[in-house]
Amino acid sequence: MNDWKDLKKALINFRNERDWEQFHNPKDLALALSIEVAELNELFLWKKAEDANKEKIKEELADVFAYAILLAEKYDLDINEIVLAKIKKNAEKYPVDKAKGTATKYTDL
Repeated sequence: MNDWKDLKKALINFRNERDWEQFHNPKDLALALSIEVAELNELFLWKKAEDANKEKIKEELADVFAYAILLAEKYDLDINEIVLAKIKKNAEKYPVDKAKGTATKYTDL
């Protein structure tokens, strides 16, 4: 698998074989995504980042990506297109000459 379309196809096939689409409405996919992000965050709680279990990070991150891809599919969104559009928008909000090397929010640059 080399791109988002292949991943989406594999996820949809996995979901459909189990008749889970009935549970995958946008609201529940967004909630599941949020829960998986919380589980990913939990792996870092009270420890240094380098002490987090990499195998568990891979598993939780895979869940995050899976739910995000399925949510994009529900709205017929092209992942490459929306991410590139967001990068372009952020480039305008965070010009290199003002934002380089700082974590300051764009409204305070």
